[in-house]
Formats: sequence, C-alpha cells, structure tokens
Amino acid sequence: MSRTSRAALAAFALSACAESPRAPAPEYALTRGEHVPFAEQNEAYRWLDVTQEACARDVERIGAKPTVLSHQMMIWAVAMFDAWAAYDERAVGSRFGGELRRPLAERTTANKRTAIAYASYRALCGVLPEHVAYLRERMVAFGFDPDDRSVDTSTPQGIGNVTAQAVLDYRAHDGSNRLGDEPGGDGTPYSDYTGYQPVNPVDRIVDPDRWQPITFTRPDGTKFTPGYLTPQWGMVKPFVLESPAQFRAEPPPTTRTDDAKLREQTDLVLRYNAELTDEQKAIVEFMRDGPRSTGQSGHWLRFAQDVSRRDHNGLDADVKLYFAIAVTAFDAFVSCWETKRFYDTSRPWTLVRHYHAGQKVRGWAGPQGGVVEMAAEEWHPYSPYVFVTPPFPGYTSGHATVSGACAKVLELFTGSDWYGAVEVRPCCALTEEKSATEARLVLPTFSSTSALAAQSRALGGYHIPIDNDVGLRIGREIAAWSWPRIRAYWDGTAKVRP
Repeated sequence: MSRTSRAALAAFALSACAESPRAPAPEYALTRGEHVPFAEQNEAYRWLDVTQEACARDVERIGAKPTVLSHQMMIWAVAMFDAWAAYDERAVGSRFGGELRRPLAERTTANKRTAIAYASYRALCGVLPEHVAYLRERMVAFGFDPDDRSVDTSTPQGIGNVTAQAVLDYRAHDGSNRLGDEPGGDGTPYSDYTGYQPVNPVDRIVDPDRWQPITFTRPDGTKFTPGYLTPQWGMVKPFVLESPAQFRAEPPPTTRTDDAKLREQTDLVLRYNAELTDEQKAIVEFMRDGPRSTGQSGHWLRFAQDVSRRDHNGLDADVKLYFAIAVTAFDAFVSCWETKRFYDTSRPWTLVRHYHAGQKVRGWAGPQGGVVEMAAEEWHPYSPYVFVTPPFPGYTSGHATVSGACAKVLELFTGSDWYGAVEVRPCCALTEEKSATEARLVLPTFSSTSALAAQSRALGGYHIPIDNDVGLRIGREIAAWSWPRIRAYWDGTAKVRP
C-alpha cells in the first residue's frame, strides 16, 4: 500500500472512530456469536433466535431486503414487549398503554414467558407466513400450543395473541405495503407503489449524480437487474420519530456543486478497493453479510444478544434491550431511506465509470483474487457477482446510519460504550475462491464497531466515504433523540401513538 493511500485510509478510519473512547475493561473476553446453554436462555433470548432463523430462511427464499427485515423484526420485538408490559409494574404497551396490566399476583415469570411466546409466534406468523411450519415446530418445542388462539386477556395466551394482532393491524397500512394492497403496487408484499423510475438506464450514464441500476450474475450464469429496493420506505410511519424527514441529511457533493470533492471521494474508494488486506476483506464480508444476510437489524440484535450473555441479563432486561434495538434500527432505516429517495445519488459503480471513462484503473480481479489493471468500465466492487452493489441510492449509507443509531442505544442502555468482543472468521470466504486465512477482528466499543461498519462500505467499494460519515453521525443523532422516548415505554410515561 502506498504512503498516500495509507495516510488517506488512516485518516478515514480515525475520523470514523473519533468518538469511540476505550473503556477500561481489562481484556476482550466475549467471543461474538456464542450462546448460553438452551436451558439457561430466557424466552426473549430464545425468540430472538427464532426470529433470526425465520428471517434468514426468508432471505434464502427471496433475497436480502434490509428494510423489510427491519420491519419484520420490529413487529416481533414490539409485540413481545407489549405482551410483557402487561405483567410489569410500570411499563406500557405501544397499542394498549397500561390497559392490559394484570394484577400483582399474576406478574410471574411463567406468565411473562407464556405471553411472550404467543405474542412472538403470532407476530412472526403474520410477517413471515411462508415459515409457519418452522415457527409451529419451535412453539411446540418450547412447550406451547400453537393452536391456542384465545383472546381472553385474563390469560397470558390471550395477552400474547391480542397484543400481537394489535401490532400487526396497526402496521398493516403504515406505508410499507406489507400486505401488497397499496394502490399503485403490483400486489406483492412490500412492493413499490410510488412509481419510481431511475434516471439512468443500466447501460448508460445520463446523470452521474443519480442512482443507476446494475446487472447481477447468478451462479448459473443468468443475469438479472434488480430495481430500487422499497423506494417507498421514506414514507413509512416511524416508531418514535416524528416524521421520516426529521433527520434528513444535508446535501451531498455532486458533479454540479462540488465536482472536485466528489472525484476525490471516488478515487479514495478506488484506492481502498485495490489495496485491501485479507483482514480488511474479512471486515467487508463481516459487515456486508451480517448474520446470514439478515441486514443491520439482524446484526445489531445479535450484538445485543452478545451483551445479554456478557451482562447475564434476565428476561425483563432482554425484552427491553431487544425492543430498543429493533425499533431504533427500524426508525433509522426509515430516516435513511427518506434521505436516499430525496437525493437519489449514485454509487462508486457509476462514479468510477463517469470520472475514468476510457481510462485504465486498478481494481479487484474477481473471485480468483488479486488486483489487475482494467478499463474503468470493468471495475467491480469487492463483492460477489450475484450482489455487486445494494440496489438503491448511496447517500446516506444504511449500514452506517443503522449502526450508528444502534451502537448509541447499546451504550445508553448499558451505561458504557464498552463492548469487548472478538469476531474470528475466515478471510475472503464469501467472495473469493482461494483458500481463506483467518482474521481476528477486535470490537472494543459499540461506537468503534459502528465506525467499522461504516468504514467497511467504502473499503468494499459500495459507498464513497461521505455516505458513511454522514450516515454514522445522523444515526447517532437519531439515537440520542429517540432514547428517552423509547425508555418511556418501560418507565410507563409513553402515550399510545395514533
């Protein structure tokens, strides 16, 4: 790596991590992704595992859709919380407030477990109907009857069923088009109903400042060109934010407003992508894929589960924690997508071809590994051919926005920025054919982990750095504003939102 490139990369990494003070923990004792024995898991922990597995199976069925996944996981977490709240002294649910609160004698762990199980099961069946067989199997394995549809709210089964249905009903027409019945859509769940059309066709740059679809190649050699994923998401009703546009980012540089800056940003990505170490490739893959491609919601809920294990959380703490992370990730996605749709910006794929048209650049050689000189029109991010670059505009980065928001909430929830985890994984295994070496990625703090998520997007060639820098900052701002409003649900001061 050249001295100039090292300096640029170091400056980017340092700017991303500038707000990440290291806590005085003595060692990295947490191996990321491990589990406590099943018998020691509380009901929230178990149902997070079920949620992640069902969502991962849906990704295998239809592909990764991070906005949709955030919606599904949020509905699960809110339904679970609302059912649990009926058995807490102070907490209020999102749909019924304190109306369902049960008498003191009924506020037992057993009743909480049952209410959570039924709320989780009904909510997940509602948002993941293709995986009901798996969900039924888990319900039975946990000792519950999936056919108990009681709506008697004097029983925990009834509490769970009723609260889940209320959340599903409330979110049926929240702008996401979950049921596929919005006018203008094609009838499929979560389909676009806004009529979005890209300015740039797949084979030509009409406007280098606007988003361009990209053709992907399947393992069997066939081609497909995905459209803008959920362009309606900036119109979805948030959970605590006042409006999707509340945290809209400032304008990014464009060829019209700051061409020199945009060219500099593009060339930084070219250098990062051409000089990746094996460890940096592992970082890109770790942050790109998450837990089986379940998106940033899935990733940060797994990080939260690490914290549950680290801090020996009980049921009550885990319900609150997963609720807080799931609703924060969901709101951050809504906010980010509003910004994406408003500016409709291009990504490095387009910018490299614009700024270096007819020229040679150095770039990743493909699955066989290595770096070669190539025409700019052949440049490719460090990513499998089946998923070249996420199919939606670049500014701001969803990875950065959601990671910044969730990391801040984890810090606020636990009272410390310290994470202290280690991720051990093979390098290059998801992207290259060569034998993979192993990387040990140290995650000292929540904020540095979110900064790493942001940094990975420029390293991989998916975003110019400013997409990530601004997204990270906005995510943290979202979390700081949202935190007292999220906490109000278990403090008992939150109002039911119309």
